[in-house]
Amino acid sequence: MNTAAEPRNIPGKLDFGATGVLALEDGSLFHGRGFGAIGAAVGELCFNTAMTGYQEVLTDPSYAEQIVLFTFPHIGNVGTNPEDEEHASDPARTAARGAVMRAHPTPPANWRGVDDLGPWLARRGVIALSGVDTRALTRRIRELGMPKAAIANAPDGRLDTAGLVAAARAWKGLEHAELTEGVSTKAPFDHAEGLWTPDGYLPSEAERFHVVVVDFGVKRNILRNLAAVGARATVVPASASAADILAMKPDGVVLSNGPGDPAATIKTAGPEIRAILASGVPVLGICLGHQLLALALGAQTRKMPQGHHGANHPVMDFTTGKVEIVSMNHGFTVDVATLPSGVTESHRSLFDGSNCGLQVEGRPIISVQHHPEASPGPQDSFYLFERFAGMMSAHRG
Repeated sequence: MNTAAEPRNIPGKLDFGATGVLALEDGSLFHGRGFGAIGAAVGELCFNTAMTGYQEVLTDPSYAEQIVLFTFPHIGNVGTNPEDEEHASDPARTAARGAVMRAHPTPPANWRGVDDLGPWLARRGVIALSGVDTRALTRRIRELGMPKAAIANAPDGRLDTAGLVAAARAWKGLEHAELTEGVSTKAPFDHAEGLWTPDGYLPSEAERFHVVVVDFGVKRNILRNLAAVGARATVVPASASAADILAMKPDGVVLSNGPGDPAATIKTAGPEIRAILASGVPVLGICLGHQLLALALGAQTRKMPQGHHGANHPVMDFTTGKVEIVSMNHGFTVDVATLPSGVTESHRSLFDGSNCGLQVEGRPIISVQHHPEASPGPQDSFYLFERFAGMMSAHRG
């Protein structure tokens, strides 16, 4: 990428009255209207193509240390509400460091809306920027990859662009970053809340299974989907030992989604995951959990140039031959060429052919790269929780 010493302005930027800016590591500047929290933050810039669910996106722990560029122009039009927070262990926390959008948010118009997006972001320390050419930025990411970036909001218009570019360049990046400790729960807790209904999120009526969820950054809707198939979830810290997990005598174990480089997280989580796999208990891996499972089985992962972030990704399920439209949020992928004997590909992206799922021959172990809980996104993959429930039933005998 361009490493020019001085920042350069992008044609078409908003110069007059600019109170915010996005500075890329190559020196490019995108000016606009700052809102949300005041100040500056650095992170990896990625784009998300979902047309709904901005609140769920911004509170997904998998977006830790990232700045989210929304390709859909109208963000904030349904406001925010406490029910749509996705950070399971700390709903009051927002994962993303920044948000970038084309149009400035209008007052919300939705019966579930409780607060405007701007004040909601400000309370959570998230810096936002509107009035930006998001199409140009999206094309840039597609061509050059996800850059390191700095985002700033200064109501007085005093923006240290040179300092922001320097901060972006100095940031360590996500490769080799272990981030799960910062988003995981500190103490175990139980969850029994089910899927959303017009009356709200109601408790699950049936309890058929007890599942332990290893929290690398788990989303609330994963727990709700488990409850929907009759599973009471006990969420444990990412640092929990296999001995402590197995002592709970779970019917199954879920390795959750989360942020950062799986190759960094596996250094501490690997021995515990391998011990869980050796126990024979059914295991489901989701997103980062899928990558950690692959690494524990002997495969390798790699960084993706653009990653997958959106709710419109076509994926083939080889076990049924069906194509499903799924929600995705990941910047690393499993290298299918490194899968060991006995580990087979169960799902594949029809966008770029990257791996989207694994299964282990003769063992109750499955995983997917995408987000079957669909928050936000289509519900095509809800069946995966039923598949996992079937594995737990069969394991019981």
